[in-house]
Amino acid sequence: MFGGIHDPANGGTRPDSAATDAGEGCARRPRLRVLLWLGWFVVAMLAALFLGHGRAAEFEPVGVRVEARKLTARTWFVQGDLGMVSRANEGFNSNAAFVVTDEGVVVFDTLGTPALGAELLRMIRRVTDRPIRHVVVSHYHADHFYGLQAFAATGAEIWAHRLVLDYLATEAPAARLAERRESLAPWVNELSRVVPPTRLIDGETAFRLGGVTFRLVPAGPAHTPEDLMMLVEEEGVLFAGDLVFAGRIPFVGDADSRAWLEALDRLDRRSPRIVVGGHGPASFDAHRDLMLTRDYLRFLRREMAAAVAEMLSFDEAYARVDWSRFRDIPAFAAANRRNAYNTFLLMEREALGAK
Repeated sequence: MFGGIHDPANGGTRPDSAATDAGEGCARRPRLRVLLWLGWFVVAMLAALFLGHGRAAEFEPVGVRVEARKLTARTWFVQGDLGMVSRANEGFNSNAAFVVTDEGVVVFDTLGTPALGAELLRMIRRVTDRPIRHVVVSHYHADHFYGLQAFAATGAEIWAHRLVLDYLATEAPAARLAERRESLAPWVNELSRVVPPTRLIDGETAFRLGGVTFRLVPAGPAHTPEDLMMLVEEEGVLFAGDLVFAGRIPFVGDADSRAWLEALDRLDRRSPRIVVGGHGPASFDAHRDLMLTRDYLRFLRREMAAAVAEMLSFDEAYARVDWSRFRDIPAFAAANRRNAYNTFLLMEREALGAK
């Protein structure tokens, strides 16, 4: 590396061949040695600066505050910002959680950058030094699983629904990673990578660890095909991933909102004591707090279905809707138009399928 920076050939003639007269060369040699020494010194300082500050670290330090909040005797969660992913929140806009048992820790989701995943791991280590046994991923949207990189070296099994393999086989993960390297640098950088699961879940799966029963419940297709929830039975806590958005507008994306609503009904029937969604605060009244996600999805479907039936364009449909009911909710400005557009396309597909 130093040769590439300091090679005198890059500047043309070599310093010690500048004079052809031997006597002149001898007279200039002490001055040349000083210049060469100064040159090496400058190069060394620049190299040290580059190595110390310019080169990406695998886990850059984060500036946002990441705080673990205790829900029950064994369950903790970390709540992200209510807005969309941004440089201001350093990608910290989703929730993660962990459960401490007598035999180890189970983690649910790992936040939106490798740097945040490393910070989550530090939070866990402040609570317990017991080994990380399993990491359960609710779905493979970047804001929920990029932190896996920090957990890959812990020896934990990474569990996800089998349908995630369909997503990982596409070009979408690489495209998203490239985008996040630009939009969330340096917390996502050239050392960041997509970490695949090491264990795949096909159907509802229960396991016990340290006297605690965990039940993994597939919920997709809904927000994504691979949606996976985790119920901690003895604690009465359900980690629902992005089936539930609390205190902010849901991100609909390419979701199947009809199936999503059905999944919310199934979740409601389980009557968990506490529900932690993928975004927003924990809910101690699940039936009430499911209403924002449920009502928003129903509203989108009703308004966009009516527009499709009337053969309106999307722009016409969007302009005529009274959005005042949802306009002041966090993430509305960033997410609502895209949510409406994707729902409009879904309503077109459903209408064609009904004929």
